[in-house]
Amino acid sequence: MTTAQSPADRVNLDVQPTPLALLLLGREADPKSERGVDCPGDLPSPSDPGLVERARAAKEKLGEKVFVLGHHYQRDEVIQFADVTGDSFKLARDAAARPDAEYIVFCGVHFMAESADILTTDDQKVVLPDLAAGCSMADMATAEQVAECWDVLTDAGIAEQVVPVSYMNSSADIKAFTGKHGGTICTSSNAKVALEWAFEQGEKVLFLPDQHLGRNTAVRDMGFSLDDCVVYNPHKPNGGLSAEQLRDAKMILWRGHCSVHGRFSLESVEDVRARIPGVNVLVHPECKHEVVAAADHVGSTEHIIKTLEAAPAGSKWAIGTELNLVRRLANRFAAEDKEIVFLDKTVCFCSTMNRIDLPHLVWTLESLAEGTLVNQIQVDRETEQFAKLALERMLALA
Repeated sequence: MTTAQSPADRVNLDVQPTPLALLLLGREADPKSERGVDCPGDLPSPSDPGLVERARAAKEKLGEKVFVLGHHYQRDEVIQFADVTGDSFKLARDAAARPDAEYIVFCGVHFMAESADILTTDDQKVVLPDLAAGCSMADMATAEQVAECWDVLTDAGIAEQVVPVSYMNSSADIKAFTGKHGGTICTSSNAKVALEWAFEQGEKVLFLPDQHLGRNTAVRDMGFSLDDCVVYNPHKPNGGLSAEQLRDAKMILWRGHCSVHGRFSLESVEDVRARIPGVNVLVHPECKHEVVAAADHVGSTEHIIKTLEAAPAGSKWAIGTELNLVRRLANRFAAEDKEIVFLDKTVCFCSTMNRIDLPHLVWTLESLAEGTLVNQIQVDRETEQFAKLALERMLALA
């Protein structure tokens, strides 16, 4: 039989939580992280029946001073107030095309707002309704980790042969690293073009931060083999790779992934084919290689939308991408007798994207309408300079 110890009897182990643990618990904030950031001010109650009208009134009061961007993965309640919708890069370009808008309200996640700040004028202010709306994939590659990786490549004697290519879904710091080291940015739409350009500049590519997009593009679209690809794990010494493995590789893939697209499995594809005879499987290239290989169609968010627009009436589709978009497309094309289902039987939203909800949007618009700037996203000058260089290289490839 045990007896409870008094506080005086307990041994003080002096265990201190790590900075990362405190971040995950929301008890600390890292200014360079996309997590653990408090939203100041009092938000309206989500049960307030007047939220829609309040958002509409505040937006009307702001008039041409505000331009609202809505990513495809946003909730319907937020999308209804977007002036334009699209993927991350399309929205950043749309923002840059509206220099007269004083406020750019980006209903997306942190890295998207950073890109908009980089591409817009100094007079424009980019606002993210909830600063905690981050991206788990972007968080998987920090500037310190990537700098250490470059040291590993230098020690292996191959850094001069390596061209970095970073996915749009990365922080401004990673985009700046890419620009500084002669690389370019890519989207899921132009990854092949970006990689073709990179291999004209060097013999190898360091692809950041999504291993699946890099692998799928290299193997499926460019004829590389899986043996040409190695995965650099930033949590292991030397990335878990030998110098020989690095020298033999063509594609050095960062160990990162999308938490939504990474959940789709080969079993998901086999199950939906068994449940829905004649179904077309259409997936995003952020999915695992075996899922992409088993799919009928593969493409970016914009490609998915265009494919369904062109699909014949009565066709059946299982879509491997974020659930908000899939559900919106299913509703949109129901009248055309197109059956559209989510590829996985388990419901899965992008949790960080869903942080942007109607209360946060109302609070943001009302604050701006009252002359109070909130949640501004600003990229420092040096980071902006090199990140913009990488983005401009991508634009030159189009």
